[in-house]
Amino acid sequence: MKRLITALLTLSATVALGQKAQIPYVARDLTKENMFSTNIEGPNFDARGQLYVVNFKHDGTVGLISTVTGRGNVFVTLPDSSIANSIVFDKSGNMLLADFIGHNILKVNMKTRNISVFCHSDRFNQPNDFCINGKGQLFASDPNWKAGTGQIWRIDTDGTPTLLDGNMGTTNGICLSPDEKTLYVNESVQRKIWQFDISAEGNISNKRLFAEFPDFGFDGMKTDREGNLYVTRYGKGTIVMITPEGEIYREIPLKGKSCSNLVFGGHDGRTVYVTLQDRKCMEYFRAEIPGKGL
Repeated sequence: MKRLITALLTLSATVALGQKAQIPYVARDLTKENMFSTNIEGPNFDARGQLYVVNFKHDGTVGLISTVTGRGNVFVTLPDSSIANSIVFDKSGNMLLADFIGHNILKVNMKTRNISVFCHSDRFNQPNDFCINGKGQLFASDPNWKAGTGQIWRIDTDGTPTLLDGNMGTTNGICLSPDEKTLYVNESVQRKIWQFDISAEGNISNKRLFAEFPDFGFDGMKTDREGNLYVTRYGKGTIVMITPEGEIYREIPLKGKSCSNLVFGGHDGRTVYVTLQDRKCMEYFRAEIPGKGL
């Protein structure tokens, strides 16, 4: 909390001195409306600072989006009617995609744009969202929307999947704490956010309830460098910011209501880019604290 107050005071001083600074936590449009399908999701940056977002123009694509102009183009089109829902980059720079149609984790070679299957399991419901640690291990949410249940998987660097928890609600947003010792997983329908401890091997334990809300849904979420959790409140059109102690610090209003995911980026890591499924576009806002790992 003290660091948050310090950041606010620093920003206020910058504005008072007349330096150029955008007002924090005010949403603005990055792209025009209707540039994506209703499945717009999974924004992420590669090592060069380029922004990629799934389902650009229509389902089954990955778009490369300019953070300067808001314009974009199709980077790859997925084979076999696959539709991606999340993007991460591995240690070698390959793009990994959660393909909820094919029950796959796909791998895209960024130089050749060749697409291959990195991991497949018939036990997957529909891989939804995932995060990656410094060792290259993936942690994936895997909801069954019809049954209202969900799973959590770990996928190791050789593509081997390990079921970590098969007794969850509709698992959706998933992310790591800055020290990568805690895993956060939310359940969209049940509106709960859970914490797990992570072992050195990548196993999870000590499941405990971190936060619970009485209304609306959850989708993607991320942490900042100080461990604050930014959670999309799907249907309400806000990003709720929760401290590591589980206290709501602020709620950031967006223009659209169906916010599906977010990512930190920009030259200083303090610009938050959000995907909106109802507007089929992207919005962004400035934050005081950079994202995890930036």
